[in-house]
Amino acid sequence: MARPRQHVPEELHARVMTACDDWLKEHPVHSLSLRSIAREVGCAPSTLLKLYGSFGNLLQYVNLQTLEGLRGSIEEMALESPDERLAALAHAYWHFAHQYPYRWQLLFDYPLAQEGELDQRQNSMIEGLFIRVEATLKEIQPTLSELDASRMARTLWGSVHGLVHLGLNERLGYWQGQPLEVTELLDQLLRTTLAGLRHLGGRV
Repeated sequence: MARPRQHVPEELHARVMTACDDWLKEHPVHSLSLRSIAREVGCAPSTLLKLYGSFGNLLQYVNLQTLEGLRGSIEEMALESPDERLAALAHAYWHFAHQYPYRWQLLFDYPLAQEGELDQRQNSMIEGLFIRVEATLKEIQPTLSELDASRMARTLWGSVHGLVHLGLNERLGYWQGQPLEVTELLDQLLRTTLAGLRHLGGRV
């Protein structure tokens, strides 16, 4: 987990992250405040401002924690087939978002860091996800150029993210009176995309 400036007590940082985690298990971020966190960890709001610089920076550390949790759930997978790996990755993405909806909301609805160490760490984690997808796509279709693999990875994952987002908000609709399942739609998206990738022979 990324830490604030080195002279800051790590114990307080850990308590702050725990307090935020406990809150986001049950409540959206817009109901969280610097004052409520300070009250929960037993310090003055000014102490947290000295620790993080701003409430926004504090939330960026929560986002880092979320990204690390997502990366951890993905790295646990050890599947040999590239198709299975992509499906498992998409399913892990959905299950993580479904299990931690308010953390997920904070990650995508709140602007990420724009500069400095926080920005670098967040970008590195996000890029790591895309690199994993790119490598798997090139394994499926070795003729893909680096540029095409990069574009396709982002196009594919943008579609996965859209389905996950709609699923969280229960906006995927119904079929014969039953809600459409996110995992089934993810599987259909991947089957269609990968079949097309193989058929086109890399001409994407």
